Amino acid sequence: QVQLVESGGGLVQYGGSLRLSCAASGSIFSIYVMGWYRQEPGKQRELVASITSGGTTNYKDSVKGRFTISRDNAKNTVYLQMNSLKPEDTAVYYCYAVERTGTWNWGRGTQVTVSS
Repeated sequence: QVQLVESGGGLVQYGGSLRLSCAASGSIFSIYVMGWYRQEPGKQRELVASITSGGTTNYKDSVKGRFTISRDNAKNTVYLQMNSLKPEDTAVYYCYAVERTGTWNWGRGTQVTVSS
């Protein structure tokens, strides 16, 4: 099993930046892909960005060019750098990790609020 702890959320103005961090522990060598989902109240959780163990990245169309996902293998941490933030980016952001067994693991979430 993998434990995930997020940090870095908060309140920022339109056009500002935030960096989210997700530190993994436990069965880290079994992780195939990590990334971030987000969820607004009353809406389904949606994929924002992901990165595989080989470094392949994937982004939601609306964040391409503004968000960058990266990983520091030495620290077992994945980052999401969010620039040019918009009010529609406001949501709870959840870190996730999928193991090679197919097991999904989730963090508790961190709130990101962008004021207009």
